[in-house]
Amino acid sequence: MESTEVAGAFALARRNTTDVVCLQELKAPQEKFPEEAIKEAGYNAIWHGQKSWNGVAILTRGLEIKELRKGLPGDPDDEHSRYIEAMIEGIVVGCLYLPNGNPAPGPKLGL
Repeated sequence: MESTEVAGAFALARRNTTDVVCLQELKAPQEKFPEEAIKEAGYNAIWHGQKSWNGVAILTRGLEIKELRKGLPGDPDDEHSRYIEAMIEGIVVGCLYLPNGNPAPGPKLGL
């Protein structure tokens, strides 16, 4: 894994047999996400990766996961991997990574 924080969160989930895990700030591009290691641990996963920063994932243990959306709703030009949404056992689960410490409005957030 690219991020020690993601590795730590994943290790914690494995020890606690958590059914659903949402990860943020993966700091890994889509192709570097450790899908095989996650499968070996008994989890299904969907993810929205991005090199260097951002990135979100939803993991499930023993539950079917269906991806509903990648990217922020209502923003078709979203270039940041900060939101992913899935259907799990009839429940919509969203994983959202919100940036911190940036002024709004500002150069990163045009709010």
